[in-house]
Amino acid sequence: MQVGLSIGAFVAAVLVLIPLPWHWRAKNIATLSMIAWLFISNIIFAINSVIWAGNVMNVAPVWCDIATKIQIGANIALPACCLCICIQLSRIASVRLSQSGRTSKLHRMLLDAAICWLLPVIYMALHYVVQGHRFDIVEDFGCRPTIYVSIAAICIIWVPPIAVALLTVGYAGVALTYFFRRRITFAQHLRDSKTGLTTSQYFRLMSMAVVEMFWGLLVTSLNMWFTCQHGLRPWISWDNVHDGFSQIAYFPTVIIPPVTLAWAYALWWVVPISGALFFGFFSFGEDAMKDYRKSLRWFRTTVLRLPPPINHHPTVMGPSSFTRLRGPISNPTLPPISYVTKSSKSASRFSFSEQTSSSEDGSLV
Repeated sequence: MQVGLSIGAFVAAVLVLIPLPWHWRAKNIATLSMIAWLFISNIIFAINSVIWAGNVMNVAPVWCDIATKIQIGANIALPACCLCICIQLSRIASVRLSQSGRTSKLHRMLLDAAICWLLPVIYMALHYVVQGHRFDIVEDFGCRPTIYVSIAAICIIWVPPIAVALLTVGYAGVALTYFFRRRITFAQHLRDSKTGLTTSQYFRLMSMAVVEMFWGLLVTSLNMWFTCQHGLRPWISWDNVHDGFSQIAYFPTVIIPPVTLAWAYALWWVVPISGALFFGFFSFGEDAMKDYRKSLRWFRTTVLRLPPPINHHPTVMGPSSFTRLRGPISNPTLPPISYVTKSSKSASRFSFSEQTSSSEDGSLV
């Protein structure tokens, strides 16, 4: 099973990088941030499943400190990226974007960067409030973040991603409302907004953000229910929660209940599936196909050292080019049609054969 975990995560990490060139050219901070978060999360999951395959040895404590915090940050980073995408799409669908200038565009990019990166950093810092001990090490899964399950944990860990997802639904509804108001002239409106988006690209972004948002909302809600189903622990004091903070808990799979282990597997696959969903929305469009052909051409000419493919097109040759290739034409006119009669049948046949033989000498083709 651990081999499948590492392969699935590595494949998902590669897949999310395939649509990168198009989003880099578009300079879309939200989608670039989503690519970065999905790539980093899948790489962490893949490395963890390789290092801790069949063991619970604490071989990389510093790595676990960093990886567990990034896992916590990704819980809100992906919904935050979807929120930025829907905010941008609602602005595109309205008249506000076309009326904004370069300064406003810079402000939007800074706002997207703050939501996609600064908000997760604050979220990671707040996780320390409900972090009962350093981290857990689960066999086959690697290091996992810890949460002191309490009312404070619900408010800090699970409520913010759900709130961001619901806010994303609101902006997606606004964008769809603007679209239905000007659905007849929407393609022209996109061209006037100078965003470089076509109608299909617009709805591809919208669909991806909404699907990823509902997927994250479902997983977060189920995770909160599964974690809290056995009750909440009392919040006595800060010192009580963080007593023995440097401890590390170890969980071999033999001591994990089957239901909990099955949920751990299901929860682990959420990140690779999120990467596959992102790949599916952006890897089969017209821009992606152009990038595929360009990459294939580069691989053929640079790596394999093969000559570039030659496109064979039919060439229509004029009289001047024909003269250069075949020489001067002595008689540019076609021979007259010989009408064969009974009385002159043999003579006409002889006259036609002479004309044919003369044409084979190069005077007529």
